[in-house]
Amino acid sequence: MREPVITGGNHVTSAAFSEFPGLRRKIAWRVLPLVFVLYIVAYLDRANVGFAKLRMASDLKFSEQVFGLGIGIFFIGYLILEIPGALLVERWSARKWFARILISWGAISSLTAFVHTPMQFYVARFLLGVAEAGFFPGIIVYFTHWFIRADRARALSGLVMAVPFSLMLGAPVSALLLDVHWLDLVGWKWLFILEGLPAVALGIFTFFYMTDRPRNAKWLAPEERDYLEDLLAAEACPKPGAVPVGKGIWQALRSPTVWLLAFGIFATNTGGYALAFWLPTTVKHLSSGSDHAALFYSGLFFACGLFGVFISGQSSDRTGERKWHCVGGQVATALFLAGSVIPGQPFPLVMVWLCATGFAAYFWPSPFWTLPTLTLTASAAAVSIGFINMLANLAGYLGNHFYGWLRGHEATDTTCLLFLAACYLLGGILISFIRVHRERPAAPQPLTPKHEPHTTKDCHH
Repeated sequence: MREPVITGGNHVTSAAFSEFPGLRRKIAWRVLPLVFVLYIVAYLDRANVGFAKLRMASDLKFSEQVFGLGIGIFFIGYLILEIPGALLVERWSARKWFARILISWGAISSLTAFVHTPMQFYVARFLLGVAEAGFFPGIIVYFTHWFIRADRARALSGLVMAVPFSLMLGAPVSALLLDVHWLDLVGWKWLFILEGLPAVALGIFTFFYMTDRPRNAKWLAPEERDYLEDLLAAEACPKPGAVPVGKGIWQALRSPTVWLLAFGIFATNTGGYALAFWLPTTVKHLSSGSDHAALFYSGLFFACGLFGVFISGQSSDRTGERKWHCVGGQVATALFLAGSVIPGQPFPLVMVWLCATGFAAYFWPSPFWTLPTLTLTASAAAVSIGFINMLANLAGYLGNHFYGWLRGHEATDTTCLLFLAACYLLGGILISFIRVHRERPAAPQPLTPKHEPHTTKDCHH
């Protein structure tokens, strides 16, 4: 059995794969495409209510406040199983857990087509959140089973790109579905049904196709399985002087950095989730156009977001700078949103502002999620990421509920968009106070370890 390459601090470098030069590519092509598709479907089923609203609201006589609460209550359900879901991936089976998630959320999403009352709508959205809970943190844990730290950031950036991609794709597809009328069901009902069924099919496929861990991978050679397991085990060994979990929680909650990160993303996501879910309605009001036009313009917004994610990842990785990439994206989103409500502009110019907003609104998340690991000790970072992510999702409830309340009280589009801009600006200001040392490119590492390599046997010493 070959020994993994360690550079100190239990960190395995990519140079370790020099003995199996094709192994990293083989893993990436087996794991990432499926996860990317799963997250596309997940985010579309979460957000397609914003597309369906263009017809659903008038058919069911739902007010803006009803929609705001219904959209937001998803995040309350989502919070319930978020941490247990991640633990199940670690201790039970990613394959079985993700299959359960996909099948249940696909079924609930499709059944949303048959709601008639606000209470039924609230229950459906709450159950959808419960069904999908644990998916994103579970994916993060799943990546630790397959990718060493040096490769994990790029894998995560690919996952983030699925968010604007799913909405960019979902907008034109939803526009087509709104006009169908099959089996005495109107278009928005078919939108929920047909966009929910792929999750059920993918859940069945995932059960048979996904591999929990390298030791279960029949598509790897035995020596590749053993080598990868050793690499991952070496990184999993506790570092010298690691803080116990209980102390790690206390250390995290005592840290001003954790609170700045948590409240920074809470403020930003209060505006960000509302912007994503209410965009088709807002664009329709601003353009005075048709439902189809509103969804087409929304698709342009999310297409610009796709470029934002890509360029942000490339730039921040190349320069090693994270904080100001994040702050720059947040502040730019606020400024572009404010620019879109300048009085007297023709709608094409408003749309230019909104496309710039889309680019900036998806520019900041990737660098943001590197900040906990750059500013905190490893033990505090592990705990704080869960805490920060809980506030990030709670913001989805608050932002959508409050935005619906604003629209229900006859607030103008200008007022609503300025509220979103203020959320982004506040988030950027909070993150700007974080102290972080700029990353420097790592020096080339020798292929022979400076210290004796760790193996799973060493972890108990």
